[in-house]
Amino acid sequence: MRITVDPGLCYGSGECVYRLPSVFTVVDGFGAVIPGHENAGDDPEVREAAEKCPSQAITVGE
Repeated sequence: MRITVDPGLCYGSGECVYRLPSVFTVVDGFGAVIPGHENAGDDPEVREAAEKCPSQAITVGE
């Protein structure tokens, strides 16, 4: 499953990076998926990071 971070929704809390620094990073003050990890959506920790995102900017989908 593919992970995306909507920069229009993200306000840069860093919660995703705090929870899963192996998958998420900060680019220009906003959360982003580290290149090469876009398809890690099957990981339960990624799903939890998406659920806990305070701005609901992370999407896990097909």
